[in-house]
Formats: sequence, C-alpha cells, structure tokens
Amino acid sequence: MRKLFSTEVEAFGLRGRIWTAHYGPAHSRVTPSQLRAGPAYVLLHGIGVSHRYLARLHAVLDASGPTYSLDLPGFGGTPKPERRLSVADYGAFIAAVLKSRGIDSYYLVGHSMGVQFSIETALHAPDAVLGLVLMGPVVDSRHKNVGRQSLALAIDGLFHESPSSNWIVLTDYLRCGIRWYLTELPVMMAYPTMERVAHLQVPVLVLRGDRDPVAGSDWSLRLSRAAAEGRLSEIPGCGHVVQHLRPKAVADAIKSFVSPVTQA
Repeated sequence: MRKLFSTEVEAFGLRGRIWTAHYGPAHSRVTPSQLRAGPAYVLLHGIGVSHRYLARLHAVLDASGPTYSLDLPGFGGTPKPERRLSVADYGAFIAAVLKSRGIDSYYLVGHSMGVQFSIETALHAPDAVLGLVLMGPVVDSRHKNVGRQSLALAIDGLFHESPSSNWIVLTDYLRCGIRWYLTELPVMMAYPTMERVAHLQVPVLVLRGDRDPVAGSDWSLRLSRAAAEGRLSEIPGCGHVVQHLRPKAVADAIKSFVSPVTQA
C-alpha cells in the first residue's frame, strides 16, 4: 500500500490534517497543472477514529483519481478544540480547508459519523460537491439512544470485523481520548440524518456491508429514498467497517456510482 503524506490544515481556528499519496497537493495549494485526471475523492472518518481505517480504500480509489483523506479536529491526534463542535461546524471546516487547497470539485465519501460530516459539507458548499457516498450511515432509527448504539458497535466488533480493523479502531479511540469522544457523541446521536439528506441536491449513494448491525438494511434503504437522487448498494459478507475488509468492492461500487454522474 502506498505511503500517504500529510500536512496540517487550519480553518476557523481549528486544526486538522489532510493526507494524499502524492506529495504536493496536500502540502500546498493545488494548481491546474497539478490536478490529475478523474474525479477527486475526499474521505471522511467517523467519531473517535482517523484516516487510518480508510487507508485501504484511499489506495484503491487513488488509482482512478486524486484522493484525499482528512483527520478532523479532535481526532487522529489532532489538537482538541476548546468547545464542542456541531456537525455543521465540521462541515464548514471541511469545505474551507478543501477550498484553501484549491480542491474545488469533489465527491465526498463519509463513513459512520463521517456521513453526517459529508452531508453538512455538501450543504455548506453545494457548488463544489459532485455527489455523496454515505457508508454505514448513522444513526439508525433503531439505535436512537447511546446504549443501543453501543451494543450495535460491540456486536459488530465481536462478530463482523477483522482483527486489523478492530486494532485500528481501538488505538484510534485511545488517541482521541474519552473526553473528546463523549463530547461529540451527543452531537452524533442528535443529528437528524434523514431530514438533512432530504435537502441534498446532488446524487447520493448509500453503501453498507450486508452484515452491518450499526447501519441496518431498512434504515439504509429509507435513507437512500429520502435523497432527491439516491441509491443503495450492499457489499456481501461485511460489517460496519466495510471499506477496510473489502476496499476493492467498495471502490468498484463508488466508481460505478460516479461514472454516470461524471458523464451526465
């Protein structure tokens, strides 16, 4: 797997990191001569974790177009903000950082709470976002309290994830720390995902592993139907962190979704 390069990014007094497999675009503003052919993908992690559990998907997508991953403020070892951030705060941060780097036309690929970040980024910068891929979207209507959400995550980790996936998630949780995780958990739980998706005016792909207990099949189908232009794709034999276990299958589903949008 190709090595990823990172640089610190800042907007609104918040600091994070952007990662790319190609030295240059992540370290300075992108110029037209630096842009590679194909759509740009921006990968967004969920609560408590970082770009690391997206790295396999990043590597596969990067073969077909410029790909960027973010470590958002408070996660992945980045500085903790001095206040609780809303999902809209994160969306504004993402849009501002990408604009500052000259990345002004892209597909957002969010996982878990990263789905929420993707939605708010698209609503904040509608002219820049070509489409959204919502992987393992939260919070499933069956898990509208922390106890049920935690149980679903525990079942997923015990029965549907690989040791390497669990190790990445666990060590990222430790890097995030319990204080910031618990600071942002109520934000994730309260976010009206279904209602916000209905406001999107770009194509949406809802994607899940077919064994995912966190983002169930009924919830994911209803979420895809709430979008003005939505569809659902399921990857066989996978749980919540589908992009780590089956990166090529996930990338193929994303590229199939992107192709007709690009040709339109």
